[in-house]
Amino acid sequence: MTGSQASETEKAGWAVRLRHGLSRSSAKLTTGIGELFGKRRLDDEALEELEELLIGADLGVKTAAAVTQRLAKARFNQEVGADEVRTVLADTIAEILVPVAQTIALSDAHKPHVILVCGVNGSGKTTTIAKFGRLFHGLGLKVIFAACDTFRAAAIEQLQIWGDRIGCPVLTRPPGADSASLAFDAMLLAQAERADVLLIDTAGRLQNKAHLMAELQKIVRVLQKHDPKAPHDCILVIDSTVGQNAHNQVEVFRDMVNVTGLVVTKLDGSAKGGVVVALAERFGLPVYAVGAGEGMDDMQTFDPQAFARGLLGLEA
Repeated sequence: MTGSQASETEKAGWAVRLRHGLSRSSAKLTTGIGELFGKRRLDDEALEELEELLIGADLGVKTAAAVTQRLAKARFNQEVGADEVRTVLADTIAEILVPVAQTIALSDAHKPHVILVCGVNGSGKTTTIAKFGRLFHGLGLKVIFAACDTFRAAAIEQLQIWGDRIGCPVLTRPPGADSASLAFDAMLLAQAERADVLLIDTAGRLQNKAHLMAELQKIVRVLQKHDPKAPHDCILVIDSTVGQNAHNQVEVFRDMVNVTGLVVTKLDGSAKGGVVVALAERFGLPVYAVGAGEGMDDMQTFDPQAFARGLLGLEA
C-alpha cells in the first residue's frame, strides 16, 4: 500500500468513526426531519417547523435560517422528501464550516512554537495535549509538555503518563506550585533543548473567574519575557456536551487570553454536536480538530464535509 493509499484508508476510517460518534446528534436531526418530511409540500409552515427543529438541535439561528432559505428558494411549494432535506442541510453546513477548518501552522520563526491550551476542567484539555503531542512527535518534531494545571494532581499525573507513552518530556512541579513559574521554566527548557513545540496545560476553574484570569495572564506575561510573541497559539478546548453553554465559555476565555482556535471534544457523548456549527457561525474561530472518543486516534483535524454529512447520518 502506498503512502497516499494508506492516508485515504485512514481518512475513510476516521469518517466512519466520526459518523458513529455523531450518531446521537444525527439521530435527533434525522428523526425530526423524517417526521416533518415523509412527502410534504414545502410551504411556510413546514419551513417554520424545520427552522425550529434546527435551532433546537444547537445549530444556531443563522444556520437554521440559511438552510430554510436555501430550501425555499429551490423547492418552495413543491413536495420534498426527508433525504433531500438532509442532503441540502449537509451541503449548507459544510459551506458554513469550510472557512473555519484550519490546521495549526507551525512556524520556523518560533522555536519553540508555544501552544497554550485552556478550557474548563473536564473539557479534555490534557488528553487533547497528548493527542497533539503524538501528532507532532510522529512528524519528527521535538515536543515538550508543561503541566501547568498545578491545582489538580490528577492532571499532572495524567500528562506524565501520556508523555511517557509518546516519548515527550514533561515538566512538572508539586501540586499547588506556581503555574506561571513552571511555564517560565518550561520555556527556558524548550529553548535550551531546541524543542520545536511547547504544549502548556492550564487550569480551568471558572468558579473563580478573576483568579483564573489573573493566572492565565501571568503565564502569558512570563512567556513573553522569553519571546514577545508567545504564546503563538492559544487553543480553547470545548466539551460539546455542554451545548449552548459553549458560547459562554468562548466569550469568557476570549476575555482572558487571545484564543486563536478551538478543539471540540466528546462529540460521541451527547446529541449536541450541532454546537460546532453554531460556534463557527457566531465566532468564526478556526476549528483545529474534533474528538469523538478517548482513544489516541479519536481526534483528527477538522474535515467540514465529513462532519456535516456525519451530523446528518450520511456517508462521507
